[in-house]
Amino acid sequence: MKRFFFVGFGILMAFDTLAQICFKFTAINALPLEFSTGWLARVFLHPWIYGSLIGYIGTFFTWLTLLKRLSIGASFAASHVEVVSVMIISVWVFNEPMTLAKIAGATLILSGIVCLAIAEEKLVSSTTA
Repeated sequence: MKRFFFVGFGILMAFDTLAQICFKFTAINALPLEFSTGWLARVFLHPWIYGSLIGYIGTFFTWLTLLKRLSIGASFAASHVEVVSVMIISVWVFNEPMTLAKIAGATLILSGIVCLAIAEEKLVSSTTA
């Protein structure tokens, strides 16, 4: 079950990270932001938007597969690891600054996921014993 968890959430994180990074590329290439057919053309004619759609579709189906076998609490928490992965990739790809606040936030997110995973494991082991 742990292998399924790690592989499944690795795939989920990859799809979700792909979607967010592609969406950022789309937003950058669709500037200036305006409500017009020209702007819509810039969005939908740029290939990054389709990478984003693939990422969101992959995320959706991976998420549904994970929810069939894992608890909602741990699954929901672990599904937010992409916030950290997008932050790290954005520093490298988009030259975004890595601030102390971002590092603290990422640490809190990861710590929360670990705490929920430990609590979930204890809950499952206590109900099966």
